Amino acid sequence: MSVTVHPAQPAMGLPQNGIVGDKLAQQMLPLNLISSELEFKEEDTPLLSYGQHMQYMKEEDFAVAKTDCERVPGDPSTAFAAFMILDGHNGPAAAIYSKENLLKDVMSCIPPDLTREEWLNFLPRAMVAGFVKTDKDWQQLGQTSGTTATLVIVDGWTVTVACVGDSRCVLDAQGIATALTIDHRLDGNDEEQERIKASGGEVARIRLAGGVEVGPLRVWPGGLCLSRSIGDMDVGDYIVAVPHVKQIKLAPAGGRLIIASDGVWDAVSTRRAARCCRGVQRPEIAAKYVVKEAIRSRGLRDDTTCLVVDLAPRGSEPFAPAMKKSSSFMKLLRCSSAKEAHIADDLNFMEQLFDENSHELAERLGPEASVHAGNRLFVCAMCHTSLEADSGISVHAGSFFSQIAAGKAWQGPFLCANCKTKQDAQQVAEKDGKPDLEKNVKQQN
Repeated sequence: MSVTVHPAQPAMGLPQNGIVGDKLAQQMLPLNLISSELEFKEEDTPLLSYGQHMQYMKEEDFAVAKTDCERVPGDPSTAFAAFMILDGHNGPAAAIYSKENLLKDVMSCIPPDLTREEWLNFLPRAMVAGFVKTDKDWQQLGQTSGTTATLVIVDGWTVTVACVGDSRCVLDAQGIATALTIDHRLDGNDEEQERIKASGGEVARIRLAGGVEVGPLRVWPGGLCLSRSIGDMDVGDYIVAVPHVKQIKLAPAGGRLIIASDGVWDAVSTRRAARCCRGVQRPEIAAKYVVKEAIRSRGLRDDTTCLVVDLAPRGSEPFAPAMKKSSSFMKLLRCSSAKEAHIADDLNFMEQLFDENSHELAERLGPEASVHAGNRLFVCAMCHTSLEADSGISVHAGSFFSQIAAGKAWQGPFLCANCKTKQDAQQVAEKDGKPDLEKNVKQQN
């Protein structure tokens, strides 16, 4: 199915989403975009179209497309679109719960009466808080399944992406494919390995008789090969639901978003997925091509799901990215780099507004931003308890996270004092023994 809509107007024939944030007791300080974010001139909002395709094996993948969301119900000027890919493991229950609640939880963290500029500036923080809330609420139900989650919110030319797990989101624009997410697999992610080890967990492969190691790196206890997810309460506190968040603004030429589960990415690279559907104007056909290419490459070994979202200038032909003729230098650069996700940050088809690792984070929030009791954003990323002002808060170990005191600029998800003390103790403690890696391997994709 393919749908084409103007994001600032509800799609005809589609039910209204009706999602809106709960009122926060604490009014937030005004948020202003930093000057570098104003490089692109305001243009007409893009024409948005999307399509999806999937092939099931376990029936644990879910795709969500909502093109008629409104921050203020009944006000088309507050419209936005939201897309999700959820890839469950150990059963579909966590994915189903997240499908029904994740966007609602994100919106519940948005203060009311924000201007569009303030809403876009606030959204990355709300993404973090919403993911943590969904994870907390799900774990309180006592079930052990887990899920990846990739949530993409499109408002005009601004695209905000939050992800835990390995359901990647890729931007294809001007012939260059760029990953907007970071895979939270332990293989190839040294930063996540260090985070888990610092928290007292063990990262190792399954060891067979004779000491032979097989399979991907996993977190022990539990045996999960993802470092971040929603759910997985039986794995322990090392697996967190704090997402990587990235926000960009597309140039008026537009672009194509490819959001897919690991059934696609285990079979094809970022660039190969983008190239196999270039020149295809209908997004549902493009999604079918991506799934077909993945299955052709290695067969149907897992649920394989793809969402394609096209953003094009209004009044133009349907969007179909074409191969860009690039210089020999750029070809060499793209081929030599193992991290395609960062190649396009300095190119002219998008402007990066926010990244988890961005040095601009403190400047965004302002020196007076502080922790207030009752603010839904401030919950412990490990035990999920609410945090109060002046309670010895420090932020969770991780890429852009660093220790701060209450009252300073918000710099990421927090740990309560007890969890921070526990984490510090675990970091220096000697491990008494290694887990039996041949037992209790968690069922997963």
